[in-house]
Amino acid sequence: MWDYLLNTLRDNPHIAIFLTLAVGDWIGAVRFGSFSLGAVTGTLLAGVVIGQIGIEVSGQIKSIFFIMFLFAVGFGVGPQFVRGIATDGAPQAAFAALICVLCLLAPFLAATIAGYGPGLAAGLFAGSQTLSASIGLATDAINNSGLSPEEAKAQTNLIPVAYAITYLFGTIGTGWILAFLGPKMLGTNIEEACKRYEREVLKGSASDSNYVSAWRARELRAYRVREGGAAVGKTRLEMERLAEGERIFIERLRRDGELVSPTDETVLKAGDVVAVAGRREILIDLLGQAEEVDDRELLDVPVEAVDVLVSKKGLDGRELIDIAKEPYTRGVYLNSIRRGSAAVSIPVLPGTKVNRGDILRVAGSKANVERFADEVGFADRPQTTTNMVLVGLSILVGGLIGAYVLPIGGVPITLSTSGGALIAGIVVGWLRTVKPQIGNVPQPTLWFMNSVGLNVFIAIVGLSSGPTFIEGLKEAGIGLFVWGVIATAIPKLAAPYLGKYVFKFDDAINLGCCGGARTSTASVAMVGEVAKSDVPMLGYTVPYAVSNTLLTLWGLVIVLMTL
Repeated sequence: MWDYLLNTLRDNPHIAIFLTLAVGDWIGAVRFGSFSLGAVTGTLLAGVVIGQIGIEVSGQIKSIFFIMFLFAVGFGVGPQFVRGIATDGAPQAAFAALICVLCLLAPFLAATIAGYGPGLAAGLFAGSQTLSASIGLATDAINNSGLSPEEAKAQTNLIPVAYAITYLFGTIGTGWILAFLGPKMLGTNIEEACKRYEREVLKGSASDSNYVSAWRARELRAYRVREGGAAVGKTRLEMERLAEGERIFIERLRRDGELVSPTDETVLKAGDVVAVAGRREILIDLLGQAEEVDDRELLDVPVEAVDVLVSKKGLDGRELIDIAKEPYTRGVYLNSIRRGSAAVSIPVLPGTKVNRGDILRVAGSKANVERFADEVGFADRPQTTTNMVLVGLSILVGGLIGAYVLPIGGVPITLSTSGGALIAGIVVGWLRTVKPQIGNVPQPTLWFMNSVGLNVFIAIVGLSSGPTFIEGLKEAGIGLFVWGVIATAIPKLAAPYLGKYVFKFDDAINLGCCGGARTSTASVAMVGEVAKSDVPMLGYTVPYAVSNTLLTLWGLVIVLMTL
């Protein structure tokens, strides 16, 4: 039975890939306290172990899945990447670029001092900066470097060795430095800094009684206008304004037994029954003395909750408190704001600025939501189909551009088809926020291309390098782990000081910028837990978009620097 299993895996490498994915995901999910290896590292280790039996997998499969992954990465970060370069996110983009340079120089200097070749150097970079995507471009760069096939294979086999050794501290060290050392380095109480930022910059707090996120109201109740009541003789608009600092809306009314769709100029009369939407406690305070009516027909208003992609240029950079004054926001309630490819939650406060490309989760009557979506961008309702014309042609064009080789000093310089796919994804991802008609790649598809695409690539890397992994581990030794600690720590220790004293970031978002510049969502989540706030996430998205692109490309650059 054992021989049958081994021979079947050798003869059917595609089965071995799925076995590696399953085992790797299981290993990656195992938690040691609050730490887990993650699916990517778990898959690499599983591939190395399974690969000991000698499994040959076509390199074409690896390339296909890696290009698919890079396109998805570019598509997700495109809007924030372009915004960071072109608009008021420029300081954060410049900060991310500087940190990316440090993240490249630290492993390069470590590799140079230790005498490592391009394989160990690339793995040291990928592991210490926890950017597994760079492995693919590093592999392409080595294969296209002019080395003999034997030398190139020997170097590429060392990449996963160095990655596995240095990844552990790369992950743990980044989170620990930012979440626990970071506030001490800045000399601040991060929780108090976030509360101050909410009060002074975002002009509100979630605990304020007059919090404008009455954008968040949801309840619909029916009340009879009583004789002599405050509503008699007032227009719908005047009545709605009685809830000063809050948002209530009269959606429908019943007059003389008939259902009526009121306008802003409709004058309320005694005996009218109105369907009012708003926060429950506000409706009770304002209308608690009124007679509440159980009128199911009146309250039968079609409602929906929809994700709306902000694509209109005029909304870019405007504050929520300002947008809430627009007529098209009437009857619409904002539940959340998600930003960037990581879909991080942004605080919903009066002074929160909306960016083009943000996803606003709104609720309200179907008519109000549709009007809002038309004015803001478009309703990004769940889809099950992917525009493969868009995906296929984008990767084709990006690949053709990336495949061009420019010889410099006898060294062939090329982005490779993989790098071209990344750039194509950025362009198309940004273009979709301007021209949503070009088509869409639904979130489930992006998840598949991101997670499965990268994990299949890593699985094949592990399977292919399995037979030589142990030898490489003996060659690298404990010294590689030490150099990994140094390469991880230097950029992270420098980042908070650069953010505070050079770029003048507020303490509340500084560590979010640092985490984004290292593409470490986990570390910023740890900062958010310490701060008990989502405010640090405001500094995360632009640096993440810029760094996710540059650090991936650095996989190619560090190979060229160490050849």
